[in-house]
Amino acid sequence: MAPLALVALGGHAILPKDMAPTIGRQFVYTRRAMRRVLTLVKGGWSVVLTHGNGPQVGHILIRAEAARRQAYPIPLSVAVAESEGEIGYVIQQSLYNELTFAGIHRPIVTVLTQVLVDKDDPAFAHPSKPIGPFLTDREAAPLRRRGVPLIHEEGRGWRRLVASPRPLQIIERDTVRRLTEAEVIVVAAGGGGIPVVEERGRLKGADAVIDKDLASTVLAQSVRADLLLLLTDVRKVALDYKKPGHRDLDSMTVAQAQEYHAAGHFPPGSMGPKVEGAVQFVMATGKRAIITTPEALAPALAGRDGTQVLP
Repeated sequence: MAPLALVALGGHAILPKDMAPTIGRQFVYTRRAMRRVLTLVKGGWSVVLTHGNGPQVGHILIRAEAARRQAYPIPLSVAVAESEGEIGYVIQQSLYNELTFAGIHRPIVTVLTQVLVDKDDPAFAHPSKPIGPFLTDREAAPLRRRGVPLIHEEGRGWRRLVASPRPLQIIERDTVRRLTEAEVIVVAAGGGGIPVVEERGRLKGADAVIDKDLASTVLAQSVRADLLLLLTDVRKVALDYKKPGHRDLDSMTVAQAQEYHAAGHFPPGSMGPKVEGAVQFVMATGKRAIITTPEALAPALAGRDGTQVLP
């Protein structure tokens, strides 16, 4: 059986930071990312892809807000499901075209993925995850009047805040695993997956967004991946990022990563979840994780680029 790589595409791989989100732009940048993923397929890897959804899910909610009196409201869990379908389609078509052009014929499928969270997770009482585009004072006013949690960033505007509970279990994990065993390329757990809680043995959607990197780690462990690739917008993890003592890391052991994390080098809103996810995967499996950009994927696979996270 071919080795299995789980590739977590950061939101910036699909849509660069501060760029107005359009379907056309998503296709342009996703195609570029899929050319890098092609390296894995050519190298004989089975592949599971996950992705972020921050801008997309925020825009879905804005559309629902604008049509509030003309269409039914959309819970956040349903908005996440919609974004999984939207981005899954963009990835599927882009990768299909790249594979076809390279003369490779592999089936690709998107699995709408539910992810179990604890209904008593403290995150539900303290929304902290910004989603969607920045809003002007005028755009934010009706949301503030209705008590929707928002955060303001000087010079940029307001963003919606939602709960971000920790992922516990991938509901469709066995389905994803069976598909990879049949040599299907799978897109799963998009945007961290659809958050669900269990009540009396039944699943129910939760009003939250799960961190994509942590959900990707749980999925990677569940499907027994041989490699976790966390693709973002920096080639290497750094200490004192963009500060006078800035130092890129070629590699770090689990113990070193934990030490650096405890010292505050990896902020919770950016590199923190990636390092935490990589550490969790390496500790659980004894295998490696890599944090890098899509452009550096090929040399990073050979250990010549990116940050290698090792036991």
